[in-house]
Amino acid sequence: MANTLTVGQQAPDFSLQDANGRTHSKADLSGKRFILYFYPKAATPGCTTEACDFRDNLASLTAAGFEVLGVSPDGPEALQAFAADESLTFPLLSDPDAAVAKAYGSYGEKTIGDRTVEGTLRSTFVVDESGALSLAEYNVSADGHVRRLRETLDV
Repeated sequence: MANTLTVGQQAPDFSLQDANGRTHSKADLSGKRFILYFYPKAATPGCTTEACDFRDNLASLTAAGFEVLGVSPDGPEALQAFAADESLTFPLLSDPDAAVAKAYGSYGEKTIGDRTVEGTLRSTFVVDESGALSLAEYNVSADGHVRRLRETLDV
């Protein structure tokens, strides 16, 4: 994993389209706190667990002043289907060339079964109102991740 980010550092800029073609950018979120989480592939077991966990905890995160955005290399059609199938109501952003994942240090080698491949790594970032990172977590587990995140954020 190259260029991992640390707390206090300015979060890299991004501008990505969601499942409906709407563009979301760091600049649009200026002055707001947000959670940007990266996941490898829509509709896979771990990614579904994590997305549904964010969905189920979205009200408390929003009430605490956090917006949630998920990022994967999936195209808009796959993201639309994933959002519809799982009733996801937060933006899922398409990063097909993994440029944003790479900027956040969320791209690299991983083992799937007996193969080693390169791809988006499961990671989560919390960005404060000034655009700085208040949390940077790499190699998170899908199970229980949002619960642990809520505890860390005191939500």
